[in-house]
Amino acid sequence: MTDSAQKQRKNLLIVSHSQGGKTQSMAAAVLRGCQQHPSVSTRALAAADAGLEDLLWAGGLLFGTPENFGTMSGMLKDFFDRTYYPAEPYKINLPYAIFVSSSNDGSGAVRDIQRIARGYPLREVSEPLICKGELTADRLVACEELGLGMATGIEMGIF
Repeated sequence: MTDSAQKQRKNLLIVSHSQGGKTQSMAAAVLRGCQQHPSVSTRALAAADAGLEDLLWAGGLLFGTPENFGTMSGMLKDFFDRTYYPAEPYKINLPYAIFVSSSNDGSGAVRDIQRIARGYPLREVSEPLICKGELTADRLVACEELGLGMATGIEMGIF
């Protein structure tokens, strides 16, 4: 693909961390939803593998994390720590959404991601998706719908 063709494509970046596999399953479902728009390019990366160049590539972001000790995972926090200051001069102002796996209420992880995102600045464009307890088929469908909604918004230029 030429550089000009790549610039015309819309890009979504999924950054997530999972230890037990629940958030990974959610991220896979979000990715399936995103991929329903072939004109939107999607990159799904583990938080440890994502960096500034991925943020600069993206036109929208999806953050996934388990809620650990009432907050986001340490690896997702590490991603924010590694990219915050390098991203500052770019004023990336990207749309984003959050998905959280939780056995509690998930609100701590959401609150902390939102607080950090305001500093980039990023724009939250969807209600956070919090999957409490077991990961059911209905919850995976909700994850796909989140990905599809983000891809639709990016594709149509709504966000």
